[in-house]
Amino acid sequence: MTVDALEATARVPDLLRRHREPPEPPSDSADIRRRRLTLIRRAAVTTWAVAIVFRTFTAGVAFNRELILLYIATGLVAASIGRRKMLMVVRDWLPFAVVLLVYDVSRGAASLVGTPTLWQWQVGVDRWLFFGNVPTVWLQERLKLADPPWWEVVISTVYMSFFVLPYVVAGVLWLRSRDDWKAFVRRFVALSFAALAIYIVLPAAPPWAAARCKSTDIVAGPSTPTCMFGTPHGVPDGGLLGSMQIARPGANEFVERISTRGWETMHLHVARDLVNSGQVSVNMVAAIPSLHSALAAMVAAFLWRRVKRRWRPLLAAYVLMMAFTLVYSAEHYVIDILLGWALAAAVLAAVGGYESRRSSGPPQYDRQHGAAPGFRAVSRDPDRCAEGVRWHAADAAPDVVRAPVRTHPAHQKGARPDR
Repeated sequence: MTVDALEATARVPDLLRRHREPPEPPSDSADIRRRRLTLIRRAAVTTWAVAIVFRTFTAGVAFNRELILLYIATGLVAASIGRRKMLMVVRDWLPFAVVLLVYDVSRGAASLVGTPTLWQWQVGVDRWLFFGNVPTVWLQERLKLADPPWWEVVISTVYMSFFVLPYVVAGVLWLRSRDDWKAFVRRFVALSFAALAIYIVLPAAPPWAAARCKSTDIVAGPSTPTCMFGTPHGVPDGGLLGSMQIARPGANEFVERISTRGWETMHLHVARDLVNSGQVSVNMVAAIPSLHSALAAMVAAFLWRRVKRRWRPLLAAYVLMMAFTLVYSAEHYVIDILLGWALAAAVLAAVGGYESRRSSGPPQYDRQHGAAPGFRAVSRDPDRCAEGVRWHAADAAPDVVRAPVRTHPAHQKGARPDR
């Protein structure tokens, strides 16, 4: 190596040394300010929690998407005091909220296309999968009681977690890792709109609706026949599902929608009524695929490698419990759930592939964590790095920029080494 290169190499540690020096200890004023912000943050979070609990007891449980997002956004603002800029909540969550509102508005497009609704195909598939039995009918014959037992509280809670859990997970991820939050939001939005596209071109009725209608009611494949808004009591032969052959003492001898019945045990009649009224206002023929099961599978798969091993059985149990809940409560057929899992797997693979292709470009400099592996840089100051010096900038400061790596002429191909 030449003398010029050796002198330049000797100057490289001087460039890096100033970035490796330990930070100065915080002053007394900074420590006081940090403690004050911590107290303010805790008081704000406590006030937020008290307000949420008070409103829940006075107005009922919130299952409206806009209200849930408002709850989470205000909670994140309170939890961000002293930690990060509170305007980041608006910057990050406002576009997310807008996308979800667009999704809610666009659900009405399913009725504009006018595709005939599937009513009997799902029943036939479930009968074929289970040797002539419809799982929803079989479960309600053997498990449904006259009054909701304690375990139906779990059923109702699992069912309603669909409306709350994804946003809670997103809020926790936003506080812990913004990169994980962005990855989760990509998958959540992609899954929602993929399901919406299928609902538009392939509307399908759920089991509870099939139990209220006869074959003569759905000849033309209507999406909202009059029978859907009636009661399954008195429908000949149990409607399209078939009649229940046995029943527990005192239980209704017909298939009925019981996804929110468990809350009667906890005397949460207001919450039950709010959910039931909200279910009427949504697209009632959006059964294929089951977005409940798809979202549960997506959340579990996303968190699988981000949680400790002891929590993974709980994630798997949640996915299976959601599937059981949907079938038992007559919200979905088994085929709906299987297609929901397949859609979740397809979306995870597609978004993961997109992220892999996006990250396969040249290594980029990260101002927070330093340079990526394989990143080579030179200083903006030409006096700091002489021509021909090659060095790795993993610990360099943000004043470095990407540049082609230059090697000494003596190391270039075809050059004679120094003697």
